[in-house]
Amino acid sequence: MTAWRLIDSGILRAAEHFALNRALLEARRQGGPSTLRFLRFAPSALLGYHQSAEQELRLDACTELGIDIQRRISGGGAIFMDETQFGWELYLDRADLGTRDMSIIARRICEAAARAVSGFGIDARFRPRNDIEVGGRKISGTGGVFDGDALLYQGTLLVEFDVEKMLRILRVPAEKLSGKAIADARDRVASLAELLGFAPPLDEVKARLEQAFGAEFGVTFQPGTPSEGELELYRAALPEIDSPAWINLVGKPRSDLPILEAAKKFPGGLLRAALAFDRPGERIRQAWFTGDMFVNPRRTIADLEAALKNAAGADVAGIVRDFFSTRDCDMLTLTPDDFIMVVHQAMAQAGPERTRP
Repeated sequence: MTAWRLIDSGILRAAEHFALNRALLEARRQGGPSTLRFLRFAPSALLGYHQSAEQELRLDACTELGIDIQRRISGGGAIFMDETQFGWELYLDRADLGTRDMSIIARRICEAAARAVSGFGIDARFRPRNDIEVGGRKISGTGGVFDGDALLYQGTLLVEFDVEKMLRILRVPAEKLSGKAIADARDRVASLAELLGFAPPLDEVKARLEQAFGAEFGVTFQPGTPSEGELELYRAALPEIDSPAWINLVGKPRSDLPILEAAKKFPGGLLRAALAFDRPGERIRQAWFTGDMFVNPRRTIADLEAALKNAAGADVAGIVRDFFSTRDCDMLTLTPDDFIMVVHQAMAQAGPERTRP
């Protein structure tokens, strides 16, 4: 049976992890070994490669809490990481996967990771595009990037999690910092510690992931360390990544990504919408819905927010109606058009040309 390498990097600063990302990915592109890496972070706010710190983070809160800010070499959204969360990475070649289609790759790898999580006696499942959930609550987020035929695919697993600190660090609507909103956020994410009643030993988490990925790809794993060539690549990458120039590589003003908010009382209850709205692109980068309303299943709102992520403003009505047409949910007298109306009211604050349905 083919043996892949297993590297356990432990807790490092974010810059060190990302310099290793670049080194190991470049080495894999040059013919280095396929690798599974385990890692944990010192407290960090991590930007996606294309994101602006000013737009995505509460910089004052990061300073106050001593949170390191760094930029990943891969895309995706801003996240908060600390020692209570567990990271895993796969460095593979297209030949290991048989495709470059990221949707197929994400499903395959996430379903394997979900089987590892389910080994703890909980029902973890892949949620497209690239999340793992338990009972509709997110327990893992993932993402990947190709360099030639080499792939870096990353995932995080919430072993324990401080939701309140995350909300203080990420740039979310102020209403999200209220007690009710924090409780609502806890309802949308899950950690192993909460689900199991205790935080499982990290050695067990590692063993289950190693077993699941080994079974998926028909390989075993051999403990190893970065080669001298990879360390040379790492030492070359670290000064660039561990610098203000890298962190501020994308500098977009906050005014280009305002958080627009609207609220309206409907027969079905009070509904609030908050949008991180990309003014130049006229797109909803992120939507949040809160209010005094009844919606069952509870995951419906989180799924609707996901459906609207990166949606063009002009497409909102169609996306919302299509979303509800495929789901059997109970909202009392709240209707899809109520969601459309409050989103349009929020978008109207971005300028008159964006008020049209």
